[in-house]
Amino acid sequence: MPEALGLHHFLLVGAALFCMGLYCVLTRRNAIGILMGVELVLNAANVNYIAFSRYGVGGVDGQVFSIFVIMLAAAEAAIGLAIVLGIYRRSGSIDVSQMTSLRG
Repeated sequence: MPEALGLHHFLLVGAALFCMGLYCVLTRRNAIGILMGVELVLNAANVNYIAFSRYGVGGVDGQVFSIFVIMLAAAEAAIGLAIVLGIYRRSGSIDVSQMTSLRG
């Protein structure tokens, strides 16, 4: 009989998601790739919040924080995509290494 999933399994998944998101943020030049990396980091936090909530460390607070993180991620995606569209209209590319200033 296989062992049931424990808290450490979920923490390993959260750590893996966080590392992949951090790698994506640090290595990508494409603005969309950077936004996807930030989403992975936020989802890693959600996995940890829900895991701690499930295994009795945080009670229902982890689920409430997770809902707030999901709302924050939606707002971040909307604002981030608006910025990316503005950058594309201005320079014709979404490569963040080509951006030298924020003023038009």
